[in-house]
Amino acid sequence: MFAVIETGGKQYKVNEGDIIFVEKLDVEAGSKVEFDRVLAISGNDGFKVGNPVVAGAKVTANVVKNGKGKKIYVMTYKPKKNEKTKMGHRQPYTKLQIEKIEA
Repeated sequence: MFAVIETGGKQYKVNEGDIIFVEKLDVEAGSKVEFDRVLAISGNDGFKVGNPVVAGAKVTANVVKNGKGKKIYVMTYKPKKNEKTKMGHRQPYTKLQIEKIEA
């Protein structure tokens, strides 16, 4: 059984027990999160696609931790002006473990 959920403007295909990294959610580690924006679900009953979401479907996940990704470096440069800047960025994320998919 799998489901396609939407969070943070992105779509994720998840199975029970999967660990996924999503855009940072405002929740504490160890708490539970429910996603009701289930776009599609597949199980013993067959494959259901929502319009735009599947009615009555939800996915429950456990928050493992909040953290930051690896640092990426961005360089800006303007020729003939002797102007250059090096910037770093670390994208925050929330690590989730999918517990239950309900249709």
